[in-house]
Amino acid sequence: MKIKKILISQPKPDNEKSPYIDLALRNNVCVEFRPFTEVSGVSGKEFRATRIDILKHTAVIFTSKTAVDHFFRICEEIRICVPETMKYFCVTESIALYLQKYIIYRKRKIFFGKNDFADMIDILKKHSGECFLLPSSDSSKKDNYKLLEKNKINYTRAILYHNVTSNLTDLTSDFDMFVFFSPSGVKALFDNFPRFKQNGIRIASFGPNTAKAVKDAGLKLDIKAPTPEAPSMAMAIEQYIQKLNKSNGRN
Repeated sequence: MKIKKILISQPKPDNEKSPYIDLALRNNVCVEFRPFTEVSGVSGKEFRATRIDILKHTAVIFTSKTAVDHFFRICEEIRICVPETMKYFCVTESIALYLQKYIIYRKRKIFFGKNDFADMIDILKKHSGECFLLPSSDSSKKDNYKLLEKNKINYTRAILYHNVTSNLTDLTSDFDMFVFFSPSGVKALFDNFPRFKQNGIRIASFGPNTAKAVKDAGLKLDIKAPTPEAPSMAMAIEQYIQKLNKSNGRN
């Protein structure tokens, strides 16, 4: 069965420069965007109640662009000026580059891993003298904390936002593929459709934790990214479609 319609469980890009839109044009498929979760930020009052002192930390660990946004939002809300000496450790280079939205990149000490949180551990261990702040959601990955604790990294978890399940009850069933980027996206699907059956729908996931959530939910995982051959989700989907089309052409 050919792939004709793909659902990306993320918000629609602000502009037309999206690898998924390029993917759709090159492969003659329809791509729709629909966020499966919504982000609700913790208020300044709520954050103050945690008694976490941001300025007592010398470095910040960022696992997503959302975490970057909410870290600087809360700093502005509680009127904290982040010192230029603050160091930033990012899971990927794209997150590191995203920091340019808030800081002068070339003047700061910024470090980044390759693809996932585990890649960061060796880098963090080389800076064991730092006191790390880890901005997160209330539903972030527990495995990350276990890794930090196992490697005796001095860190404080700061919950700055919540992932809330979107209302998806109006979603149609004519998609050939669902694309997930987090375990919370998989959870949102079953929150809306407790009796969901895959029925031939292809499932694509980004990151090891999302892949695990897909399998734990009893779904068949067809596309997994990142891989050495496909470092991005869009690339992995395109390779799958082209391989499928070749297979169909031989039949």
